Amino acid sequence: MASSTVGRPRITPGRPEVDPRTEILDAAASLFAELGYAGTSTRRIAERAGMRQASMYYHFAGKEDILLALLEPSVAPTLERAADCLDAADPVAALYDLARADVTTLLDEPHNIGTMYLAPEVAAEAFAPFRRARAELAAVYGALAHRIDPAQEPAFAGACCMQLVELVIPLRRDGEVPDSLPERIGEACLRVARATEADVARVLARA
Repeated sequence: MASSTVGRPRITPGRPEVDPRTEILDAAASLFAELGYAGTSTRRIAERAGMRQASMYYHFAGKEDILLALLEPSVAPTLERAADCLDAADPVAALYDLARADVTTLLDEPHNIGTMYLAPEVAAEAFAPFRRARAELAAVYGALAHRIDPAQEPAFAGACCMQLVELVIPLRRDGEVPDSLPERIGEACLRVARATEADVARVLARA
């Protein structure tokens, strides 16, 4: 007899139909959070999503592809914005806006998949595109900090800003997200970059 969890209806009363790809991603994200990447099998993902494994493989080649599809949207929107920030006339405002947008993206990401950023499995070659994207974003933070204060070491400043931004991940996990978090972390990044008090006040007043 087939498991009762396989093939469950995909239409929940009162909700629009959810496409199978989204169901797979939602199921995988919840299982990764509960069991970790290594403890989650494709069979479990398919069962949680209410489909057979063969159906799941129509959308994803395997577990690595699923995790990559979850990770990339947590970085891609901010990275697209970052290219314009590099050439901004006002690096102080650009750094503040980038950090605020980055935190907002991580807050809006439905799975809080950032909890997987430091998982050992993400060091595998399959996740190299995601790691490159994060490195590019850190480099933009560092370049903006260097423009604000040329004495700054870009790599160090960029890493510090990334750490501040990604503070949202454990805060979300623990249910302790304070009010105005994007603005507060944006201001903290300006102070890491050694922006003057006058510039900090100017950008905060504008915001």
